[in-house]
Amino acid sequence: MAAHEMVLILDFGSQFTQLIARRVREAHVYCEIVPFNADLTKYRDRNVRGYILSGGPSSLTDPESPRVDKTFFDSGVPILGICYGMQLVADSFGGKLLRSEHREYGRALFRPDDTTPLFRSLSTKSQVWMSHGDSIVSLPTGFQVTGESDGLAVAAIADESRQIYGVQFHPEVHHTSEGKQILHNFLFDICRLHGDWTTESFIDESISRIRAQVGEGKVLLGISGGVDSTVAAMLLHRAIGGRLHAVFVNTGMLRKNEFEDVTTMLRTLGLNLYPVDSSRLFLERLAGIEDPEKKRKIIGSSFIDVFEDEAEKIGDVDFLGQGTLYPDVIESTSFKGPSVTIKSHHNVGGLKERMKLKLVEPLRELFKDEVRELGRKLGLPEQFIRRHPFPGPGLAVRILGDVTQERCDLLREVDHIFIEELHKYKIYDDIWQAFAVLLPVKAVGVMGDERTYENVVALRAVTSVDGMTADWARIDHDILAHISNRIIRNVRGVNRVTYDISSKPPATIEWE
Repeated sequence: MAAHEMVLILDFGSQFTQLIARRVREAHVYCEIVPFNADLTKYRDRNVRGYILSGGPSSLTDPESPRVDKTFFDSGVPILGICYGMQLVADSFGGKLLRSEHREYGRALFRPDDTTPLFRSLSTKSQVWMSHGDSIVSLPTGFQVTGESDGLAVAAIADESRQIYGVQFHPEVHHTSEGKQILHNFLFDICRLHGDWTTESFIDESISRIRAQVGEGKVLLGISGGVDSTVAAMLLHRAIGGRLHAVFVNTGMLRKNEFEDVTTMLRTLGLNLYPVDSSRLFLERLAGIEDPEKKRKIIGSSFIDVFEDEAEKIGDVDFLGQGTLYPDVIESTSFKGPSVTIKSHHNVGGLKERMKLKLVEPLRELFKDEVRELGRKLGLPEQFIRRHPFPGPGLAVRILGDVTQERCDLLREVDHIFIEELHKYKIYDDIWQAFAVLLPVKAVGVMGDERTYENVVALRAVTSVDGMTADWARIDHDILAHISNRIIRNVRGVNRVTYDISSKPPATIEWE
């Protein structure tokens, strides 16, 4: 099978890098994000048809700032530099940059030169989003100015002969009104891509890839009933049939009735299913552990122990399947450069170094909304596809502080009431993810004529497309009041309910 055409995004640490990938994927073009200093020879046979250089927090006036080897620009493949990426292009070809005293941040009016194919079909004035501290004061050799803004004489540059382009603003963000058109022009007019990366093509390629990797071997898949692992199971089942063995682990930190309910749901899919109750093992290992990273590492390691035990019982299992998604990979990767690890994910950050099983991760390249679409194409029932995400570590990362049986039971009841009410008011499907968090504090309250000193819980509900960014859900105040009253009235040990109104960024969706 010929390598699928693709775009590589070199990450220089911008908070918007994942958004670039989203925009490219929306155009049905496959892309991957790699560190700016990645070994690109690994992609020599991958049919790379274009490069995008992301923004970043560094300044090229600093000699320690991240750069690429000069030979990178000799590939003959079109290149688009965004923000820091444009400044890197300028610096690499002899341009001069000046460190501004004031960072230009926010909306600006951009006036493009429509003779360049990058800005074809754009308005004469277009709103863009700026975020930079350096400016180009002397053009690099061979480049022309192709756009300006009120505050910036050099807002875009191009060397048409080498097909190298740069924009000082961020076309990938919503605030750049014609950003999608600019990226469309780069992908299709300049890189000459076909835009044929579809769900159907992904299914065909994945099945071929799984069969090539697994051969005649057996795969043990950790399954939870969530959309990620269930879609991964369906894809693996289509590729290797009965050689897939799905293990559903009760960690003791699942939601109310989840072990029984999900087992029943999964049995309808015709998989080789192995429900395993390991709640005692997980809770014993987590006793007294409060640090969230330590919790995730312990949980990840414990999952592997359970999977390896089950693999021995099944016999001749060589592979471990997981529903790892692209945001998990991105957030768990600390590039040797400006990006930092946000948090470890149990399925990519907690694996033991000497794990006996080899990994199969068929969804590793996908965002959540792409996985939902894939699930529909694979014929998965909507009850699986519409389920809110639930983290592998379960309630452990929603209980701040020590994880005990008692605290899990308390949070289970709170969470059950919250989700039940969202269904009752028919707003569950409007929300990306909703859950309750048990805080490590107590507060004074009054019940009847008595003073209480009990637990505080937080309710969290967010709207999102792919989980990389999210906003807090505007649930009607009367609904929230009803939910709060029901929780305090029915859950012994809780006397105060709060609602989280933080967006991502700066917060993450989960609290730990």
